[in-house]
Amino acid sequence: MATMTLTAGLPSLRPSHCDGQSNCHNPAHPWQMAILYISLGFIAIGAGGIRPCNISFGADQFDTATEKGKQQLASFCNWYFFLFTVAIIFVLTGVTYVQTNVSWFFGFLIPTFCFIFSIAVFLFGRHTYILVKPQGSIFLDMVKVIVAAFRKRSTINVGKPPFYDPIVSDEIKLARTSRLRFFDKGAMIVDPSEVDSNGKSKNSWRLCTVQNVEQLKSMLTIVPVLITVVGCFIPMSQPGTFGILQAIQMNRTIGKKGFQIPPAWVNLTIMLTLSIWVFFYEKIYIPVLEKRRKKNNVRLTVTQRLNIGIILSIICMVVAGIVEKKRRESALKHGSFEAPMSVFYLMLPFALAGLVEAFAAVTLMEHLTTRWPERMRTVAGGIFFLSLSVSSYLNSIIVEVIDKVTATNGRSPWLSGDNFNKNRLDYYYYVIGGVGVLNLVYFHVSAKHYLGGSRVADDSELAESKDSEEGLAMKEIV
Repeated sequence: MATMTLTAGLPSLRPSHCDGQSNCHNPAHPWQMAILYISLGFIAIGAGGIRPCNISFGADQFDTATEKGKQQLASFCNWYFFLFTVAIIFVLTGVTYVQTNVSWFFGFLIPTFCFIFSIAVFLFGRHTYILVKPQGSIFLDMVKVIVAAFRKRSTINVGKPPFYDPIVSDEIKLARTSRLRFFDKGAMIVDPSEVDSNGKSKNSWRLCTVQNVEQLKSMLTIVPVLITVVGCFIPMSQPGTFGILQAIQMNRTIGKKGFQIPPAWVNLTIMLTLSIWVFFYEKIYIPVLEKRRKKNNVRLTVTQRLNIGIILSIICMVVAGIVEKKRRESALKHGSFEAPMSVFYLMLPFALAGLVEAFAAVTLMEHLTTRWPERMRTVAGGIFFLSLSVSSYLNSIIVEVIDKVTATNGRSPWLSGDNFNKNRLDYYYYVIGGVGVLNLVYFHVSAKHYLGGSRVADDSELAESKDSEEGLAMKEIV
């Protein structure tokens, strides 16, 4: 951000001004562009370090061995997104206004100082944090599971074979599942020589722990769920991309003084809707329901929220298509580039997009954070933001394909050009809504069955596992 600020503040780091000349074009020097790209590269690397880790680091501060800690962790994910949206609202209003009406230099300087302040606050509290020690790469452990299971591929599960499942008192464990049983062979003790006199594995490439096996299963079984969530992210991102261009071609004037709403401000509807829902859910819905039902765990299940998110994504696209159809017809009727239709009509699809994010994005992050053990939380954060990236790339591919397909036989493409009055953006929205319908069918047929596949074992299950038949069989072999 400091380098980006310098490119806006120092005249030597950007192209020279045109000084009132018409059709002036002063291209940037290669070294000027290099500095700009370097700053963007640093931002991308920094975001890659912060985004997956701040959620997992925050989750480490809660004691999930207690019921109170589990409830706090579930709320943490919602409040994280709440504060995230508050920050974006601040950017879209204050910072964007400064950049467009005051100075780009001061517009970049504000977030730069925000980063400096955040670093100071983070370091100030460094003595109060719970720091989980690194335990090695889980990806290497997963490779070991695959190798160990392949080595024992010819082993037949007869009866109840002993599994290598050492008790780790300071780690929340995943309960054993019955899915993908082939990988269970990686933790199966088929020869007493595989463990030493203390009951520990001699070769982790031949005998892995049950936890290593379950971590691999968790990674594999989350893929169908990620496909569903990516299917939600695609409709969710439409108002934030094409919606801004729609706002440019709508009446943005409010008040007697004729104040013009900046097009980027329509994104505030998404953020405000998400923030309002999180506040309502955490401070009104849950407390009232707990008081009425006289029990603590009244939160909507992951399956329920994803169902709602997918349905809302379909409704969002249908409504967006209807609004765009009305906007286009209004502009064509009056023969103007800007439709006399108020920009406030866009608030409905934008608000629905905010609810999709609340019921899909927040739910995915909460599911990954609360259902996976501590050492997988950073990976969970990485998977979440990776799914966002995948949805963006898929969205670009869909736009490109639709544009080429609709342009065949001399027809006008739906999305080309900068004048939506000549395009058919409403048809495009309906197509994305159809993708949402397919996503809903896929979720019920396949994905939702994987949501309960991996879960964290509670204290009673861990205590019971010490005296399980598998544990006794392993002791007998030793």
